[in-house]
Amino acid sequence: MKLNYYSHKNKMLVAVDCIIFGFDGSQLNVLLIKRGFEPERGKWSLMGGFVHKDETAEAAAARVLKILTGLSDVYMEQLHAFTDINRDPIERTISLVFSSLIDINQYKEQLSDDYEAHWFPINEMPQLIFDHQKMVEMAKQKLRYKAAFHPIVFELLPEKFTLPQLQILYEGIYNQLMDKRNFSRKILSTGLLVKQKDKEKASSKRGAFYFKLDKRKYQAKLNAFLNFIPNPDNLN
Repeated sequence: MKLNYYSHKNKMLVAVDCIIFGFDGSQLNVLLIKRGFEPERGKWSLMGGFVHKDETAEAAAARVLKILTGLSDVYMEQLHAFTDINRDPIERTISLVFSSLIDINQYKEQLSDDYEAHWFPINEMPQLIFDHQKMVEMAKQKLRYKAAFHPIVFELLPEKFTLPQLQILYEGIYNQLMDKRNFSRKILSTGLLVKQKDKEKASSKRGAFYFKLDKRKYQAKLNAFLNFIPNPDNLN
């Protein structure tokens, strides 16, 4: 009975698409590849592929990312299911979108050139295939919300970072310039950053002191960051 019931139902493909945000110390980026097959062969795309019948969506996302970019051991979170009927011109396909935040400098040696994987500044992306632009926009919006309530922004940074680097990262996420003095004053007033003795001197002669996030204090004083972070609902 059950087999007969299932046999009369419509079947469709399930795919995964991976959005990888990365910070290189100077700007927020997104990782793209050149699509290797038709339709839209040779055009810029997110890292995508189909879910095999013997694997979970999470396993498929990790496999696809490894094959197309060389990246492995990257934590990814499922964001949304894109189910528009005509989103793929060849076959009815549901896409499960995954997203990740990484410090680019930690993964430089892993990145493969097989599919021309390339980092693009978040505001300088080329045109993407299908509905991939919508996927990135949704991921950006969710990143803005999460950055306001959780320390996920620091996953994009090395363990030690400067205040200018932190400000550039927030400006990239929220697509909004922030006053340097106000940013430094407000974020230091939270008491959540631990100043280090050494400086980053590549950017200027005077250099900028490194800081570390006190993660235990962050969890206890979560609302302290909300004083300087823009409201995501008011951003484009």
